[in-house]
Amino acid sequence: MDQLLKILKTNARLSNAELAVMLDLTEEEVAEKIAAYESAGVIKGYTAIIDDAAIDPGLVTAMIELKVTPLSQSGYDEIAREIANYDEVESVRLMSGAYDILVSVTGRNIREVSQFVSARLAAIDAVSSTTTHFELKAYKFNGVPIFDEDTDERGMVSP
Repeated sequence: MDQLLKILKTNARLSNAELAVMLDLTEEEVAEKIAAYESAGVIKGYTAIIDDAAIDPGLVTAMIELKVTPLSQSGYDEIAREIANYDEVESVRLMSGAYDILVSVTGRNIREVSQFVSARLAAIDAVSSTTTHFELKAYKFNGVPIFDEDTDERGMVSP
């Protein structure tokens, strides 16, 4: 992966001037490279990594595995697009292995996520089964460590 993309992936707020210094390029070269990546569809968008628990400790994130029967004309794509259109859905990925599609969802509580899975996802004709895993804690997201600054106050106990 290009060094510029690696830097942008972890901090897209850096200015072209800062990026130019880091990469030993001119600001114009950085701007041209970014524009080329955007027009080629390599850069799909820019986002902030938000600690949802800092906003609302009751929020829950779930990873939902879906076993799906692919459609005869569009395979998994049409099903994935349908799922991606729900506001609750943060990501949809086609996977190899024991299940077909992995969906990431955030809700106000476990009940809300469970209701979404049973009423929306499981109700899709092509979905044959679902398995929901609730996130307990996140340590790294999109390449960015998100460790809490809390320290372990228990300390070592020695004789």
